[in-house]
Amino acid sequence: MSWTHPEYLVESDWLAANLEDPALRVLECTTILHPRPDGGYKAESGRATWAAGHIPRSGFADLTDDLCDRSSSWLYMMPPADQMAAAMSRLGVGEGTRVVLYDRAVNMWAARVWWMLRAVGFDRAAVLNGGWKKWTVEKRATSTEPCAYPPARFVPRPRPELFADKSAVLAGLGQSATCVINALSAEQHHGTGGVAYGRPGRITGSGNVPARELVDLATHAYLAPDVLRQRFAASGALDAGRVITYCGGGIAASSDAFVLTLLGHEHVAVYDASLSEWAADPSLPMQTG
Repeated sequence: MSWTHPEYLVESDWLAANLEDPALRVLECTTILHPRPDGGYKAESGRATWAAGHIPRSGFADLTDDLCDRSSSWLYMMPPADQMAAAMSRLGVGEGTRVVLYDRAVNMWAARVWWMLRAVGFDRAAVLNGGWKKWTVEKRATSTEPCAYPPARFVPRPRPELFADKSAVLAGLGQSATCVINALSAEQHHGTGGVAYGRPGRITGSGNVPARELVDLATHAYLAPDVLRQRFAASGALDAGRVITYCGGGIAASSDAFVLTLLGHEHVAVYDASLSEWAADPSLPMQTG
């Protein structure tokens, strides 16, 4: 069984053969997370890591500054469309370009930027399967040269339905037409370990498909489509009319949402504030165990 939308995922062989395409933009999206003693994470830009060595010709998409809502009290929230458009224009992304995104984690940061691009109407983006991990395991060329993509004109065409807020999650709970999926680890889902975001556990009634378990940890390449299809089917996501994914702050949730889109689900939304908002509000239902 294959992906329903294979155009959203590219392999390292393809990228190596197409790096010199003048219409191609390759962007690293890495962010480094440091757990806070009081819960959640402190975010550090991966720009310095990118500068020390990256896929040739690639630029850097900075989720800790350029690509987040600076007015929000939560990390990584989707920025206003005009801010997103300005950042993408500076990175050389616009009409007539194609984008390949990668990171040094398990594709989560790349999937996040892919989801953000889709949310502003840009459909010519793909995630590099396995990202930096697979690229370097295969001993492919790297570079320290700065990016030289010329500025472009990015025209946003917002799709607000690709993000959900807490009212949409509340409305979906208990409805068979909506499936709410937690992309955090099983331990975090059950409230028995890992980083918590205030109250431990999960949104009441939600299922669990951990984003870190979507990949082969040796290469960070996504597992076979039939394996992932079975995992999401077991959670009820593939039979639901709409799926809302969440995590701590919308990043792992974007990876689940990306894979669901690869598998052909057409109605997926990311709860952007996720547990950073939900767990902090004692009036919202959570459960452990």
